[in-house]
Amino acid sequence: MASAPRLPPRRLLAVSALATLLGGLMAFGAKAILWLIAVITNISFYGRLSSAPVTAAHHHLGAWVILVPVVGGVIVGLMARYGSRAIQGHGIPEAMEQVLFNESRVPPRILALKPLSTAVVIGTGGPFGAEGVVIATGGALGSLVGQRLAASPIERKILLAAGAAAGLSAAFGAPIAAVLLAVELLLFEFHPRSLIPVSLASAAAAALRERIIGPGPLFAIPALATPSGSVFASYAALGLFMGLLAVAVVRAVALIERGFERLPIRWVWTPAAGALGVGLLGWLDPRVFGPGYGVIERILGGGLSPAQAVRIGALKLSAWILGVASATSSGTLAPLLLVGAGAGAGFARVFAAAFHTAALEPRAAALVGLAAFFGGISGAFLSAMMLAVETTGRVRAFMPLLTACSASYLVCRLLSNENIMTQKFFRHGRPVPAGYAADEPPRPG
Repeated sequence: MASAPRLPPRRLLAVSALATLLGGLMAFGAKAILWLIAVITNISFYGRLSSAPVTAAHHHLGAWVILVPVVGGVIVGLMARYGSRAIQGHGIPEAMEQVLFNESRVPPRILALKPLSTAVVIGTGGPFGAEGVVIATGGALGSLVGQRLAASPIERKILLAAGAAAGLSAAFGAPIAAVLLAVELLLFEFHPRSLIPVSLASAAAAALRERIIGPGPLFAIPALATPSGSVFASYAALGLFMGLLAVAVVRAVALIERGFERLPIRWVWTPAAGALGVGLLGWLDPRVFGPGYGVIERILGGGLSPAQAVRIGALKLSAWILGVASATSSGTLAPLLLVGAGAGAGFARVFAAAFHTAALEPRAAALVGLAAFFGGISGAFLSAMMLAVETTGRVRAFMPLLTACSASYLVCRLLSNENIMTQKFFRHGRPVPAGYAADEPPRPG
């Protein structure tokens, strides 16, 4: 195996300095995107001009609420038609595409169009999280900096990954998970030349986030019971179930996506068609609208029963599939975390009834399910595990998380070569690295 080229010390220092600056900028960028989403949400569902954080759950629009996401879908379709079709998708696969097939060159217009389009979708009820657009925006900013400074392809890749990691770190307050996500989905290498700049960017974003957005974990939940070694098999079973669910969801997205492509309408209107389904589901339960961070916190905190958690998880999953398959400007993390949490809580209830055991406590199973489902469906199981710990502060969950995430990832790799991040690449016959390997040291002589 050929050794990966090293960056000269001065270049590594310069790239690291730029990455650190990117981290700081993305903390402000995340705040600006959250502000914009709040403004659009207030206008769309309450008819008021305000930037106060709000959800659509308490709207008084009645059945008219069905049309709110449709308006967002129409706007995004027109933005894709007259701006750039690159705004379509849920962010991370598009960044991967630039890394793998375009020497990390993100079109400059995406830096403005992607956050604006996704803010419109989320603000009008799209069942997506803000972290996806922040990741995409950070990646676009890093790529643009690299292009303006005539950086090499390797340096542009590092800056793109640094910006994306800073985005996740700023949005979720999870700097370690952000670095791991960059390694697993963008860098495809474990090398100091990239780890150092990406880590600095993530740390800078996390440090500024505490001052700009607020301190503390994203999900404030009560303490969990310390797991014992005897529940290892129970969490392995939970991970296997989550892996099967992840494979099924990936296949469902592909199926529904093909259905949208066969509709007798122009592609510019498909986001609105998907949004109509989202509106109907949101009319049934308005908690479907928006990121759903509060719903995740309630599931993890025990505020929803397992049956309620499964119901909202199923509705959220249905809405997310419709949104993603209709090629709107969307996101991935928050909705899939909610689905995983709901499925985990439901699995604990069924497992207890089937085996007459309380080995799986619903709240703990929800946290583990959250990570196992996302790790399996995304192929980033290490970052999923760390994300669950950093967003809740529950470090004692490491053993169950490691067990379930590994089992979920194993099932997904055995049953499918693709995941939600690589699906479109396989569909078009484009190769995607299955992982990364350490460089062999040069042999003497």
